[in-house]
Amino acid sequence: MPREFSRSRRVGEQMQRLLGEILLRDVKDPRASGVTVTSVEVSRDLSHATVWFSLLDPAADPAPAATALAGAAGLIRGKLGRAMYIRQVPALHFRHDESLERGSRLSDLINRAVASDRDRPGNDD
Repeated sequence: MPREFSRSRRVGEQMQRLLGEILLRDVKDPRASGVTVTSVEVSRDLSHATVWFSLLDPAADPAPAATALAGAAGLIRGKLGRAMYIRQVPALHFRHDESLERGSRLSDLINRAVASDRDRPGNDD
């Protein structure tokens, strides 16, 4: 069983590298511009792949980008199939990765709390 897991992980890593190139070169929908693939999780049987993406503008609504990516899934799968040499390309499911935005918000909260403590009267640090 561990062999299957490592194969699905290797396929996911290769898909992630290729997806970045395909999105830049082949997907012409403007709603998909500014999309970065953050990770790809491939099922153990290699039939499905969840593609996690983020946007260059963290304040932008990810729904139009997700719609554009879902609409281009057939084109993307075809390009992946020609580049990867695997029998069957997994079905692609696009999901917005909110971890970068959450990390940024958390970092901002921490910075504000530290600044607030520093500015508090009676703090002799």
